[in-house]
Amino acid sequence: MKEIQGGVTAAKGFEAAGVAAGVKYKNRKDMALVYSKTPCAAAGVFTSNVVKAAPVVWDKEIIASGEAVQAVVVNSGIANACTGKQGYDYCRETAAAAAEALGISEDSVLVASTGVIGMQLPMDKITAGVSMLVSEKAEGMEAGDDAAHAIMTTDTVPKQAAVTVTIGGREVTIGGMCKGSGMIHPNMCTMLAFLTTDACITKELLQEALRSDVQDTFNMISVDGDTSTNDTLVMLANGEAGNPVISEKGEDYETFYRALHYINETLAKKMAGDGEGATALFETKVIGAATKEDAKILAKSVICSSLTKAAIFGHDANWGRILCALGYSGVSFDPEKIELYFTGKAGKMLIFQNGKAADYSEEEATKLLSEPEVTVLVDMKMGEETACAWGCDLTYDYVKINADYRS
Repeated sequence: MKEIQGGVTAAKGFEAAGVAAGVKYKNRKDMALVYSKTPCAAAGVFTSNVVKAAPVVWDKEIIASGEAVQAVVVNSGIANACTGKQGYDYCRETAAAAAEALGISEDSVLVASTGVIGMQLPMDKITAGVSMLVSEKAEGMEAGDDAAHAIMTTDTVPKQAAVTVTIGGREVTIGGMCKGSGMIHPNMCTMLAFLTTDACITKELLQEALRSDVQDTFNMISVDGDTSTNDTLVMLANGEAGNPVISEKGEDYETFYRALHYINETLAKKMAGDGEGATALFETKVIGAATKEDAKILAKSVICSSLTKAAIFGHDANWGRILCALGYSGVSFDPEKIELYFTGKAGKMLIFQNGKAADYSEEEATKLLSEPEVTVLVDMKMGEETACAWGCDLTYDYVKINADYRS
């Protein structure tokens, strides 16, 4: 596997665009298009929130129908959530406008939105934006980068990743982009993300791979404990790499899955590290757990702890908060046996052992906690299972951003 530059346009046959349509923001790109020159097998994973935005309902129906997909239209600024029948009709209007401009079927167009809940889309600006997107779509990194910028809301940086692998003697590429900074919590996929691949793979295996890998990647991040109404993860596979079709599990499927996992984990960590107001990516790695599920629950509990997140922001080695979060996770364990460590580029430090604080330097611990990536390592001493979860620190700016988000 080789990491390469790029995102949704890295794979063969994909084009993209990002334009400033003035949906809500001024003087910034706020609509994106991802387009495949040939029809794609499509897979998707969506929010588990009972309150689902209109684009989520639209996309779930398209993907469940088994129809081939060729385009995704995304707007930022307005979520098109809690907008009733009118909001759903606007999804259809958006898809119809894109279909007409691209010369494809309305049922082959997915839509996605992100932003303020409860506002109706300004359809005059959306349809004009679709026309601009279609006229400006192109191959290459610049077009993909424009799209990645256009889907941002409170994100501070665009988030992209791409890799190549060899399957059946042919080079296969997987690329992707995502947005997510607030309203991020592990519960299905918690963001907008769009993945593209030129691999030839059945829709059934594409869906299985995506749904399975979400559990260990996007479902293992949290910024603020809020699961969005708009969470959407879509993957398109156009088969242009020319590899023998992946129609059953085996070596080719495993190669594809490993590449998909790398992309998903990379994008998930980019979101966690760019949480609203964040100054650090906060990782918790649990080892020695009795079961995989226990390891995941424990790791999530620590990265979701507001007190622990605040301590990370203050560079405070307050291991009691970590131990507390482990203790209320619901997993049974003996606190006299576990070990806690801080790890980072500067090294690894034991901070808790045998039921009490270890002999460590507060000054050295503060140095570790001052790095842009901080890891808490928890050894449960109960088994062989491991899991990682990712979050960020909790800062003053998180409250500032969300206190006046609508304005």
